[in-house]
Amino acid sequence: MATAQFIQGEGECMNYETIQTTVTSDRIGIIKLFRTTKRNAISIQMREEISRCLMDWMSMDDVAGVIFTGSEGTFSAGFDLNEFSSPEKHEQILRSSSIYHRNVWHFPKPTLAAISGAALGGGFDLAVFCDLRICDDTAIFGHPEVKFGAPPIFSPLKRIVGDGVARDLCLTGRRIDATEAFRNGLVSELTTINALLHRATEIMGTILEAPETTLQFMKNYLLNSGQVFDEWFAVEHDQAFREVLLKRAREGLFKKPY
Repeated sequence: MATAQFIQGEGECMNYETIQTTVTSDRIGIIKLFRTTKRNAISIQMREEISRCLMDWMSMDDVAGVIFTGSEGTFSAGFDLNEFSSPEKHEQILRSSSIYHRNVWHFPKPTLAAISGAALGGGFDLAVFCDLRICDDTAIFGHPEVKFGAPPIFSPLKRIVGDGVARDLCLTGRRIDATEAFRNGLVSELTTINALLHRATEIMGTILEAPETTLQFMKNYLLNSGQVFDEWFAVEHDQAFREVLLKRAREGLFKKPY
């Protein structure tokens, strides 16, 4: 398969500050998390920019599939915890997080996470919310946020690695490396850091060889198989935010464990 050539797409000049976007000649949209001084921590602004980009690309014929990746050798170290220290931001954090997760989950075109370095907390969730994941040998996954009182999102991880492994990772908060992630089926392929994005575009190109209507139909039933999204998300995200996470933040009980 020929290597995709990168061209300027509509997402290229959208005044994004926390992400960089590219559309290739093979109709692949690439969203690069770009807060390099913050280890690509996912802020309110980043969530809103990702949501806006996905909404634009949802109806754009020039984008048939989307790759998420990080910058400077890191996928994402998780949510920006500094924002939780400002009570006036709490409702905005919850609202932006709820909308963003729903937009990633329900995006009607194939998604793939290309992971290098840390994919922790909310960064781990972003990878899990994608249809497929590949990583290089520097990748690290984990839910350390459980240690300071943020209940990890469990159900989509369980769908990928099974109940036992998902419970282990969510309850212990331990980190796993690329080899263990591959062994557990969390990622479908290991590659090198230099080949990561190239390999991701090759895989997405292979996916896009199927007719678009077929992929849309498949994406719809893949998303709706098993437990209904709104049921588990309302508990594991929205209720967890209100009853546990934001309550601890208001009480000043946040302790960053990593």
